[in-house]
Amino acid sequence: MKRWIYFLFAAAIFAVLHEGMHALMASLFGEYESFHIRPFGLEVTFVTPVEDRHGIEWAFISGVSNLLTLLFGYLLLILAGRLSRLHSEFLVASFFYLTLLLLLLDPLNLSIGPFIYGGDANGIAFGLGVSRYLIQAFFFMVLLVNRELVAQKLLPAYGVKTDNFILKSWIPQRNLEQLN
Repeated sequence: MKRWIYFLFAAAIFAVLHEGMHALMASLFGEYESFHIRPFGLEVTFVTPVEDRHGIEWAFISGVSNLLTLLFGYLLLILAGRLSRLHSEFLVASFFYLTLLLLLLDPLNLSIGPFIYGGDANGIAFGLGVSRYLIQAFFFMVLLVNRELVAQKLLPAYGVKTDNFILKSWIPQRNLEQLN
């Protein structure tokens, strides 16, 4: 039960950080309308309807939150060795789950999510004037790299062992050692 509490705490931090950044960026461009708590999570709504949106600001409104969560995830991954040795079980578990979510959720959201629900990838693509599929392909590669970072760096830093195919390294360690 404790693990679920730690996970839900980390998920709440992720959601507030991600959606809060959407709200901040939208406010900077005069596009913030409201913040909602929905059954599926938090949501920021904007002034301009989707069909009337144009301009680079939509790349910022849609993309900066994803960039921030990824950068924060990389920072926590760099600090994982220290964070895993904290004396508080709550903090250690929360940092573990938060790092995991920060590294994987937005790349998943931007690569596979658009096939299901649209989302931030559409705003980034529209704002940059590029194909949504280009955004999806790029973030799918980020997802694969981050998944491998989780398997090879995050899990060992926190002493987590798993046989789960999704979280197990797909690159044999001996091949990596030969590259060094």
